[in-house]
Amino acid sequence: MPRDPDFELYDNVGRDADQIQAARYNLATRGDLKRWAQRDAQPFRAAYPLPDQPWPAPDLTPYLDALAAARTPAEIDAVTDHVLDAAEPALRALSDYLVAAARWKQENRDAAKGSPSHLLMTAASRALSALALADEAGLNRLRAAYDPAPAPTASADASRGATASLPPAPPSTGPGPHR
Repeated sequence: MPRDPDFELYDNVGRDADQIQAARYNLATRGDLKRWAQRDAQPFRAAYPLPDQPWPAPDLTPYLDALAAARTPAEIDAVTDHVLDAAEPALRALSDYLVAAARWKQENRDAAKGSPSHLLMTAASRALSALALADEAGLNRLRAAYDPAPAPTASADASRGATASLPPAPPSTGPGPHR
């Protein structure tokens, strides 16, 4: 049976760990898969040109300067809320694209855990989870500053006395069973 010369077993000299591992199990590497897909998608890419440059990175300098100057939890929260609000449209757009990719040809229907569709849906969710986690961290910081848990009172400690380290006595259930 003729083999694809692009898929020949690798000689380990000059190869990375991924290539050596792939050769051991006669699998394609990530690089192989991406190269083959890029080759096969050339006519499509010609018909649907996409930008070659990544999205421009936002200038975080004003946020980082404000963060460095912040002295209170309220000030840190103000900066963090502002940067989260600024990042939300890009993260939402990314999440929307990942959901659309997961639903491609309705592959998401009954998608098994670990399938491409399931992984894309998970990635879409996690893109937005970053915002939720950062918001929760900010709220926890504000709660610690403005609404801390009450400290135990001295009278409660004194009333417990020496029994504070002992567990409570079991409830009495009456006389034990007769045998």
